[in-house]
Amino acid sequence: MKTISIVVPCYNEEENVQAMADALRAMFRESLPSYRYEIIFIDNDSKDRTREIIRGLAGEDKGIKGIFNAKNFGQFNSPYYAMLQSSGDCTVLMAADFQDPVDMIPKYVKEWENGYRIVIGIKKSSQENPVMYWLRGCYYKMIKKLSDVEQIEQFTGFGLYDRRFIQVLRDLDDPTPFLRGIVAELGFRRKEIPYEQPKRRAGKTSNNFYKLYDAAMLSVTSYTKAGLRLATVFGGLCCCASMVVALVYLVMKLMYWDRFAAGMAPLLIGMCFLGSVQIFFIGMVGEYILAINSRVMKRPLVIEEERINFDQEEEEDNEA
Repeated sequence: MKTISIVVPCYNEEENVQAMADALRAMFRESLPSYRYEIIFIDNDSKDRTREIIRGLAGEDKGIKGIFNAKNFGQFNSPYYAMLQSSGDCTVLMAADFQDPVDMIPKYVKEWENGYRIVIGIKKSSQENPVMYWLRGCYYKMIKKLSDVEQIEQFTGFGLYDRRFIQVLRDLDDPTPFLRGIVAELGFRRKEIPYEQPKRRAGKTSNNFYKLYDAAMLSVTSYTKAGLRLATVFGGLCCCASMVVALVYLVMKLMYWDRFAAGMAPLLIGMCFLGSVQIFFIGMVGEYILAINSRVMKRPLVIEEERINFDQEEEEDNEA
């Protein structure tokens, strides 16, 4: 009997964890009765009762496992790390807030059994804020155009991954992983299934402007050269324009010495403009340096504080 691992990252999801576990178990009973399940809840240092609920679920069902992080390691490291801990024949990554529909999993498994090693969901519509959905769409299109690797539009990471691809992730050993880009760059032949993203079932999202910006910069610095190339090209164009303007001013002054008064305004405007351009591109270069620094330091993805229901599996491996 094959095992399907379900990875569910959590952060302050006390209102959703129990419902998600019940929904997943019901789905396996009704739609996937010939498969074993391994449900891994990884908690990213929640401040509510999320861990308490996970402990209760793991105590009553050995198929439910828990990983508790020592601190919050970010929205990318935590789920990626949990995927590496999965032991199933395939692994499904999904959100705890029900914005990734549970009823998509049987569709993923069907395509996986048909030979696809990666099956992912693509948002064709969403019940979230239409402005946010539009902005996300613009972001995906921008990254797709700027990236050397063809990026996947409206893909959040929700999907099924064969154990051979999970092994690719383990061998990659990336300290700052960006799963969406890795799937596009290093993934096997994949099947894309469209779906409508529902509203969050309960609770408040932990995403804010800083986290969204962090996600955008991680994708930009990992998969595009556009920022640095733009700085080089724009800097060259500004240099040429400055030389032309300087030459025109010199000629005009020599021809109309008494009548041509340049004044300070053009000088101040030019200084402010070039100064702001320099600051912008210094910041862009800094983002790339920050990304390089994170990779060079090779810090661990996550430090665990506790794990639940993994001991039995480790004992069986040792006996084997």
